[in-house]
Order: sequence, then structure tokens, then C-alpha cells
Amino acid sequence: MASANNAAKKNPGKVKAFFQKIGKAIAGFFKGISGELKKVTWPTKKELFKSTVSVLAVCLVIGALIFGIDSLLKFLVEFIRA
Repeated sequence: MASANNAAKKNPGKVKAFFQKIGKAIAGFFKGISGELKKVTWPTKKELFKSTVSVLAVCLVIGALIFGIDSLLKFLVEFIRA
């Protein structure tokens, strides 16, 4: 630990350059994110509503299907056990 502190004291320019390099990398990362977000085609309210309704409808249908199969299997198991 002491040798790391001594190295930083002997060569403060390297430490400063290191943090500048890291800072530039982080800034470049966020610039890249903002650039990519500008390229995104965001859905309109109408498209979003349609998609949401479609997803909910499919979830309800699959849920009803699973419920039906589960009920049928439960009935069959109880019938066999009786």
C-alpha cells in the first residue's frame, strides 16, 4: 500500500493522465448512448396501444388455455384415484 502511495507521489502526471483517460472514455460512452437513442424509431401512441392490447390478449388466451389443460388433468387424476 505504501509503495502505491510513493509511486503516486513520485509521478503525479501518470495518475492525472490515467483519470483524464478514464473521464474521456466515460464521456465517449454517454455520447454514444445519446447518439444511439436519437436513431431509435419510437412508436406512436396508437402503435403502442395496439401492441399493448395484443400482448394482453395473447396473455389472456394462453392463461385460459393453461387453466383449461390444468383443470382437465386435475379432473383426470381425481377420476383415476377414485
